[in-house]
Amino acid sequence: MEDGAEEQLFHEESCQVEMTVEEVIERHVGSLGLSQLVQVVLVSLAWMFDSQNTLVTIFTDAQPSEWRCKAEACSDGGGGGGVCGLLPGTWEWVAGHGSTTIAEWGLICNHKFLAAIPTSLFFLGSLLGSGVSGRLADAYLGRKKTVVISCILTSATAFLTSLSPNLCIYALLRFANGFARSGIGICCLVLSTEVVGHKWRGQVGQYGFFFFTTGFLSLPLIAYPSRSSWRNVYRIISLFPVSYSLLILPFVSESPRWLLVRGRGQEAVDVLNKFARLNGKKLPQNLRLANPGGVDEGDAIKRKKSLWSTGWAAKRMVMVMLAGFGVGFVYYGVQLNVENLSFNLYLTVAINAIMEIPAVLIGSVLLSFTNRRLLFSSSICLAGVACIVCIFFSEAGGRRRREESRGSWPQLSIEAIGFMAASTAFDVLYIYCVELFPTNVRNFAVSMLRQSLMLGASIAPLLVVVGRLSPARSFLIFGILSMVSGLLGMSLPETKNAPLYETLEQQEEEEKLTCLASDDSGLELGK
Repeated sequence: MEDGAEEQLFHEESCQVEMTVEEVIERHVGSLGLSQLVQVVLVSLAWMFDSQNTLVTIFTDAQPSEWRCKAEACSDGGGGGGVCGLLPGTWEWVAGHGSTTIAEWGLICNHKFLAAIPTSLFFLGSLLGSGVSGRLADAYLGRKKTVVISCILTSATAFLTSLSPNLCIYALLRFANGFARSGIGICCLVLSTEVVGHKWRGQVGQYGFFFFTTGFLSLPLIAYPSRSSWRNVYRIISLFPVSYSLLILPFVSESPRWLLVRGRGQEAVDVLNKFARLNGKKLPQNLRLANPGGVDEGDAIKRKKSLWSTGWAAKRMVMVMLAGFGVGFVYYGVQLNVENLSFNLYLTVAINAIMEIPAVLIGSVLLSFTNRRLLFSSSICLAGVACIVCIFFSEAGGRRRREESRGSWPQLSIEAIGFMAASTAFDVLYIYCVELFPTNVRNFAVSMLRQSLMLGASIAPLLVVVGRLSPARSFLIFGILSMVSGLLGMSLPETKNAPLYETLEQQEEEEKLTCLASDDSGLELGK
């Protein structure tokens, strides 16, 4: 009897269908069904809060454009040198003492470079937080739990920022806010792309950037009613992430790829069953997920070391990070630099935010049939050309605009086109990075990209301050870095229609086979 039971069990096991997660999604769940679309939308909503907390300083840390005299002495001496030549107490900001941090703490004239410190520290916090959140999401908590923690901490730090008594505390809280929000974008992007088929990865990744744009567009609507109090802006944006983590995230599923890599195969099957059922499909009853290879309980400890100790992966990561540094510098720098265009700040921010919409749409369409490498490099180079063209308008009309407080519409138009191209490159680089690395280091790789983006972004505010004195100089540096990033991007391998691998060993082996099968495949492992 026991022999018969053992024989039956052996027969059942031998009849099991073994598939990878990629094969299950493509054959039985659906490349992109209703269940995955709902998951992607719910996850991508978090990009709105990421955007708001990142770009809020465009309004809260801006230098007010208008001031007025409070005494006759001010009227007599305020014509040429501006407020820097006036005695304290003889003038005031039109929008009020608490309209921005610059107005409240007097960050002008000899103290103008202090105004860049909070934003730079925010991006440095994001840089450090990206490494921590990427490590947690890959090795310990998973993608979903990391998003929950990031949202709650983002809300807490944003609210505390509104209570800052001085510049030092404000800068430290901006650092903490940057550290907290760093896990949102990384995990949401990976969580979205790991549940769909390879044909939809590019488009799905773009959904998050659409919501990032929505958050960007919401900022003028939040800031304008609160233009007399920068503290109220922080209080408002602190409400959204915690509400999202409590009301929306419970309906989001963990990545089945991550569950499998962590040795939780049955949970991965349950998630895939849930997706298939909502898509009106059914998984085989005898399904068994294939072991991705090289995965054990100690793998999480080795994961960070394995990426840097693997020659092709380390080379690839370095090139991605170098390109990301330039992209982050240009993408965030151009946004923060809008105050140097001598236009209404709310109008300029709205125009730049609107330009992100065609950037997302263009990126989504082109990613479906264009090579990632070509799309990224051409987009960031176009941004560089636009920045360089802006130099001529800055030089030709700079003095007149400073005197008349009017901007150049041609310059604004070219700047907007350049920003759209930089936004496209920014979005594509994230998708590209997801496809360049396997599941067991994917979140870490994206976090390293985020670190390089934030390092570039942390330096950009200093250039914005320089731009108040010489806009042409800032545009020149933006243009040069864009071109360099485009050239670096051309050294990366192509990933269009390539599968998402699970481990470094699996990816190395299969990419080598691909290279042997086709000399022009573009998948170069690097040595």
